[in-house]
Parts: sequence; structure tokens; C-alpha cells
Amino acid sequence: MYLYDLLLNNEEMLKILFTVVVGLSCFIIVLKTNRLFRLSDHQGIRYFRNAFFFYGLAFVFRYLFLRISNFATQIIFEFFIIMAGFFLLYSLIWKKFETQEKASYSSLFNIRILLFYVLVGILAFLDYMWASYCFMFGSQIILFAYASIISYLNYKKSSGRGFTKLYFIVMLLNLIIWIANFATARYLGWYQPIVVGVYALNIIIFLIFLYGVVSLTRK
Repeated sequence: MYLYDLLLNNEEMLKILFTVVVGLSCFIIVLKTNRLFRLSDHQGIRYFRNAFFFYGLAFVFRYLFLRISNFATQIIFEFFIIMAGFFLLYSLIWKKFETQEKASYSSLFNIRILLFYVLVGILAFLDYMWASYCFMFGSQIILFAYASIISYLNYKKSSGRGFTKLYFIVMLLNLIIWIANFATARYLGWYQPIVVGVYALNIIIFLIFLYGVVSLTRK
């Protein structure tokens, strides 16, 4: 309770705690999944890895540069955060566009991903021009709704074994948190107690991903 009151009354401390926990979680996830990809050569894993590379960039960049340029920070932060969501989705559907034997040489720079970059850049720029976050919220809600459906089908197909259950839970949590983010920004004006709750839920999601990845790499 004391920690909650402390964070509630100290926005800067809340931002620092969030950035450190999420940034460190993303760093460990990227290292662990990169090692797993090199061992297995599974293409879905490297797109999953890219998602957390972009998540880490997004939150660390926003904290470090928000005071310098609001224009650049909003566009770049949105670009990183939306792109991370696209990579998470692509890690689920990559087999529809490429095969394990004919995978793209680079998971960061290929024709399909470059198209994502262009699309995401347009969405981020439109949000800045209209002084809103509607395109970011809308794209992520649609994306995680789709990802939740796919991960649920994968979970049922695997009879609830392995990483699929955890993946489904986290995709669903991501969907819920993006809806909560949108509702908070749209109707509650970032009411402080709710903001603390949203930060806490974000941290929990990243820690769940970290737990899953560490457990998987140990096996």
C-alpha cells in the first residue's frame, strides 16, 4: 500500500520503475530468444525476438527523449510500439508468407517487413498530425484481437501444452490493456490511480513473457 501511494504521488518514480523493469525484461527476452533461434532456426522465434527488441526501444526511447522533442518522440515511440505489435502477430502467422526452408535472410529488412515499416510510419505520422493516439490504439486493438484468436486456436490444437497456453493468455491480456489504455485516454483523461494500474498490468505482461521465455530456454 505504501509503494502504491508513493508511486501515485510520484509520477517520475513510476516512469523510472516502469522503464527499468520493462527495458530489462525486453533485454533478457531478446538475448534468450536469440539464443533459442540460433539453436532451433525457428523463424517464428526470431520475429518474436524482434517484437521485444522494438518494445524495449519504444519505452527506453520515450523516457530518455520525451523532454527533448515531443514531435520526434511521439512519432518514433508510436513507430516502435506499433511495429512491436506487428512483429508479435507476424510471429504467429509467418508460415502463411514464408517457409522454414525459404525464410527471408533478414527478419528486420525484407519486403514484407518494409511494407509494415511504411504502414506503421504513416499511422504514427497521422496520429501526430491529428494530435491523437487513435491510430495507435485502433491498430493495436485490432491486431491483438486477431492475435488472441490465432493463439487460442493454436492452444486448442496443441491440447493446452507448452508455450501456447501462456501465449494465448498474454495476447488476451494485451488486448485488454490496449482497450483499457484507449478508454482511459478517451474518457478518463489519464486518471492517476487508473494510470498506475495500467502501468502495473503492463509490467505483469512483460514479466509473464519473461517467465515463459526463461522457462522455455531452460528446457
